[in-house]
Amino acid sequence: MTLFNLTDLASTLPRNARLIGLDPGSKIIGIALSDVGRRLATPYGAMKRGKIAEAAATILDIARKEGAAALIIGLPLSMDGSIGPAAQAARDWAHAIARETGLPVAMMDERLSSAAVNRALIEADVTRAKRAGRVDAAAASYMLQGALDLLNEPRPEE
Repeated sequence: MTLFNLTDLASTLPRNARLIGLDPGSKIIGIALSDVGRRLATPYGAMKRGKIAEAAATILDIARKEGAAALIIGLPLSMDGSIGPAAQAARDWAHAIARETGLPVAMMDERLSSAAVNRALIEADVTRAKRAGRVDAAAASYMLQGALDLLNEPRPEE
């Protein structure tokens, strides 16, 4: 299955279908979920990164349970906006997840999402130990919220 751009993906979704946001790190995959109106993202959890088939099965279980119809996967572009090794690895993983799950996928720039989440948790005086367990899902939520905000921007009439 090919990857969609965000706008094209949104136009294919059924009404009230949620989106799952995924932030694939090297060891942990952060998971977030949108509301049915696709306006608000919330952290959902995290899973260890392992075999694609296992990740796909977990993602499909969440999609069925929560009524999600598509995936938004974080794309860690380089600071200059180019596609470096991490972004290429994320694209390859997104293609594999799309193929394994059969769910439509779009990718969203997630530069500095983990840094922003860490900063917010530090400002909230969350201990280092507690931050470690929350950063991945919160980073997925941060990235998914950015995608939802883009989808909900008013569009000029054509």
